[in-house]
Amino acid sequence: MNLFEENRHYQPTDPEILSLLGSREKQAQMRHHGRSPVYYRLGRKIIYQGSDLNNWANSQRIESPMLKELKKEFEL
Repeated sequence: MNLFEENRHYQPTDPEILSLLGSREKQAQMRHHGRSPVYYRLGRKIIYQGSDLNNWANSQRIESPMLKELKKEFEL
């Protein structure tokens, strides 16, 4: 599932980024602790690439234990 346009570049102040990652301060904390999507630093500017945001969002996906059991049971 793609939440972001693959080839677009996003800035921390874009509405889509603010709604998903939170404030610029929260984004800075995530980068500091290594929990943010991959980013470019161009001087003082932070740039996120759409494909990196999609990869990060997909890596945050959590399957419910019940779904895991069903997959095992039916070998899906």
